[in-house]
Amino acid sequence: MIELKNISKSFSDKEVIKDLSFVYEEGRTNLIIGQSGSGKTVLLKCLLGLHKPEKGAILFDGNNIVDMSAKNLKRLRNQVGMVFQGGALFDSMNIEQNVLFPLQLFSDMNKSDMLDRVNFCLKRVNLENVNRLYPSEISGGMKKRVAIARAIVLNPKYLFCDEPNSGLDPYTAILIDNLLQELTYEYGMTTVINTHDMNSVMEIGDRILFIKDGQRAWQGTKAAILNADNQDLHDFVFSSELFKTIKEKSK
Repeated sequence: MIELKNISKSFSDKEVIKDLSFVYEEGRTNLIIGQSGSGKTVLLKCLLGLHKPEKGAILFDGNNIVDMSAKNLKRLRNQVGMVFQGGALFDSMNIEQNVLFPLQLFSDMNKSDMLDRVNFCLKRVNLENVNRLYPSEISGGMKKRVAIARAIVLNPKYLFCDEPNSGLDPYTAILIDNLLQELTYEYGMTTVINTHDMNSVMEIGDRILFIKDGQRAWQGTKAAILNADNQDLHDFVFSSELFKTIKEKSK
């Protein structure tokens, strides 16, 4: 579990995150949604320890990372998996080398066990016999699955994803959503997903945090979001063509 307690983050004289509190539950897909510029990316970077809030606490299973020593923060990061928006694969490395990279940095496994783990993770994301291919030789959806395999190779307690469906067609995006949810439930991870994709929200939104101007504007589940009494959330949800159609059909 990850708990935010009244965190605030500013840059120069601009307060980007304002007195925000929320709980990201273990074994659940926890989504952060909001318009561009609402503070989603800054919030995610605070959770990752890349930005330090001026106020408040960020508790990973009760341990506050805001005042954590560099040594302990590094130890915690060994329990964190990250799926970046563009995949962030190393173009000069083949698929096997990309997934192997975190193990070489942070694991004391022998080479044979590392390769077994790499192959297990690739198989788990439905990729086999791709070890010798390079990122330029595979599709965008396959790149995202390689990125997920790399993110889970250290068997993390916490999984963070920044716009995992960015640039994908709707069918592939659904596959990625389902995969992330399956892995979350299977491994009991605390998964936090930064997204603007309302399809993802309605498919896998166990817990949803909607932020506006750096503040918590609404929280709830996918079951509650369509009938929420919140005009800002309503405007955001029904800004997509899909949900405009749903709204018209429900009249």
